Amino acid sequence: MPELPTREDALALMHEYTENENLRKHMYAVEAAMRAYARKFGEDEDLWGLTGLIHDFDYERFPNESLSATEEHPSSGVAILRDRGWPEEILHAVMAHAEHTGIAPETLMAKTIRAVDELTGFVIACSLVRPTGISDLKSKSVKKKLKDRSFAAAVNRDEIREYTEVIGEDMTEHIDFVIEAMRGIADTLELEGNA
Repeated sequence: MPELPTREDALALMHEYTENENLRKHMYAVEAAMRAYARKFGEDEDLWGLTGLIHDFDYERFPNESLSATEEHPSSGVAILRDRGWPEEILHAVMAHAEHTGIAPETLMAKTIRAVDELTGFVIACSLVRPTGISDLKSKSVKKKLKDRSFAAAVNRDEIREYTEVIGEDMTEHIDFVIEAMRGIADTLELEGNA
C-alpha cells in the first residue's frame, strides 16, 4: 500500500475545496466516528480517520445534483486523490460511500463509513435542537427523532439501518458509540450546547 498521506495533507485539501463550515464539521464528525470504529475493530486508525475526513471534500465544488455515477461528487474528488497518490483502499471507500456511484462497499472500512455518514449528520441535527447539545444526548432521543420523518428529512434512515446491520452492530449501541465518538470533539463541532 502506498504511504498514507498525513492528516495535515487531508486537512489542507479539505480546506482548499470546502469553505462551508457545516460541511467541514460533518467531515470531522465522520472522521471521529471512523477512528473510534477502527479502534473497536482493531483496524488502522489513521487510514480509517483519513477516509472519514476526506470523503466529502469535493462536495461543495462538485455537488452532483444529477447523481451521476461517473462525474462530480465523489468521482471528481477520487480523481484528484488518485492523481495525488492516495491509497486505493481510501478511493474505494470514498466512491462506495455514495450509493449513486453503483460501487458496492467491499471492505469493512467502506461498509462502516456507510453506517456512520448519515448518522453523524443526524446526531448533529439532534444536538443542535437541545439546550445541552451533545453533552447528554442518548440513543433513545435519536431513535425517537429517526421515527419523525419530517425531522432532518434529508437523512437516509434506511442506509443507517441497513449498514448498522451490515457491520454487525446493534442500532442502540451503534448510535451511542457514534455519539460518544463525536462528544470527544464537541468543541470542534460546536455542539456543547448553551445550557
